[in-house]
Amino acid sequence: MRKLYFIVSVLFLLFARQTLCEDVPTGKPEDFKVKTCLHSVSYAGFWRGQARLSVDEFLVKAKELGFDGVMLMAKRPHVSPLDYDEAKRKALRRRIKELGLELVCLAGYTDFTAGVDKAGIPNVEIQALYVGELAKLARDLGTDMVRIFTGYEREGMSYDKQYAMVVEGLKLAGQKVAEYGVTLVVQNHHDIGVHHDSMYWLLKEVNMPNVKAAFDAWAPTLQGLSSEEIRAAILKLKPFIAHTTVADYVRLPRYHYEHGLTNYLQRDTLIRAVPMGEGIIDYETFFNTLKEIGYQGSIAYEMCEVLEGGGDIENLDKTAKKFLEYVKKF
Repeated sequence: MRKLYFIVSVLFLLFARQTLCEDVPTGKPEDFKVKTCLHSVSYAGFWRGQARLSVDEFLVKAKELGFDGVMLMAKRPHVSPLDYDEAKRKALRRRIKELGLELVCLAGYTDFTAGVDKAGIPNVEIQALYVGELAKLARDLGTDMVRIFTGYEREGMSYDKQYAMVVEGLKLAGQKVAEYGVTLVVQNHHDIGVHHDSMYWLLKEVNMPNVKAAFDAWAPTLQGLSSEEIRAAILKLKPFIAHTTVADYVRLPRYHYEHGLTNYLQRDTLIRAVPMGEGIIDYETFFNTLKEIGYQGSIAYEMCEVLEGGGDIENLDKTAKKFLEYVKKF
């Protein structure tokens, strides 16, 4: 049985390597083609004042707004594996098809360095099994892509040890999801591998055809990269980019009044969400570079912070529509 499983896994990885080679950017701007999808976190009620929709209400909303597809949050209050048995999975898949939408991606929530200070707990294995459950859910719902994260860096612990946990976790998860024909896209979100050079190194080291990049422009901007450096980052990661999540933000300065000095001392800057094209992120360069490399993947839009104008349904809808209008320029 183990021998059969090994053979099946090898055949899948060989097939995935060939398939993904066909899906990577072509390098021809005329081949630029994207699918727009709305991330359900935008209507999950997590942020102050943000409205919450049920999964079905969200699907109807995405259709009404004009998105090609959706990116579903694979945790409560939306599509947690805990809540979706076989019957519910079949019903949700039918509903997505009935609405004429495509489930582009499931959004997973991983942190492979959690528990680094507790050596007796096999956290990396636990996380890999969780990702495997997400892959099974993804297959059942009709998508072959799951978005995941790397790991947050814990102070006082060896960086190399934490990095090694992420590599091990991505490899184990990649092997597990191969059973379901799923590709993992790693977002540059958590500390480990968040810079594009580190992400490139990490993906090269993992070296699996079904472990790709979900590269977004938010992290590079907050890292202080210039427009030209963001362009260079996309060109470097071209072989890996299979998905991206976009949103725009502004910086709001913060100060603390120090009575003894009769003065204001600067604090860390606060980040808030604004409509596309109205913030600090150079999406002109970002999208034009994706076009330059002939990107043919998906672009997910999310409202995942306190939003200018508030979080009521009307403002969320208006902001989501602005994204669709913005992306038409490219």
